[in-house]
Amino acid sequence: MSYLTSTAAGSASTDLGLGFGIPGFAHPLVAAVEWDELTRPGTPLHWVVLNVDNGPGARPDPRCLEASGRLRNAGVRVLGLLDSTYGARTSGELISDAQRFLDWYQADGFLLDRCPTERAALPEVRRTVGALRTLRDGAHIVLGHGTHPYPGYAESADQLVTFSGPWTEYRWSQVAEWTADHPSERFCHFVHGVPRGHLDEALRIARWQGASTIYFTDRSDHGGTADPWEAMPGYWDEIVSRIGTGVSE
Repeated sequence: MSYLTSTAAGSASTDLGLGFGIPGFAHPLVAAVEWDELTRPGTPLHWVVLNVDNGPGARPDPRCLEASGRLRNAGVRVLGLLDSTYGARTSGELISDAQRFLDWYQADGFLLDRCPTERAALPEVRRTVGALRTLRDGAHIVLGHGTHPYPGYAESADQLVTFSGPWTEYRWSQVAEWTADHPSERFCHFVHGVPRGHLDEALRIARWQGASTIYFTDRSDHGGTADPWEAMPGYWDEIVSRIGTGVSE
């Protein structure tokens, strides 16, 4: 069966239309403006990923605790980043990271980044997701494939990231036929290098391909040498106004 968790009172929801999933800003010490901006009333946020140090880090970070606490108090889901490394990390390692996210930051769920896509890896991912759900009641689970995986993955998580990459690829991308069997709130698209003049086109693609959780930025990965998600796009206010009012209950 598909996992579509209900939303706790005061939490942001993923079933009320187009909104943002934030892949993970830089540390609040160097991206204070970005983290502050996320608490502005009316911002259409579905969830925000907390990445302390490619995961929860070795010890609690007071600045990350403050930033995540402010978001959760504003009714926004905070997801801990778990790096699956395309299946190279064991389920035990991921569960250990998840427990620290819960103990230190009261995470509302998890993004399994660099999640495998092939059919053979599905049973292990299912076991990991099942274990994560036992750690926290109502945990929101996102599988960060970055491309269309084997269809069976859709039965294990709340959402799948089916595109993560540059605008030059996104504008010519095609959606997998099997996604039509699921509602749009199941899918997420992260696109970097989107020029301001192509925002409307990018939004049309997301809607046409059936993804309701998005993040578009004009930042570049500079050929894979930089993290395009660390800072807000230069047109943040504009894209917020185009999507509409916030989704927090």
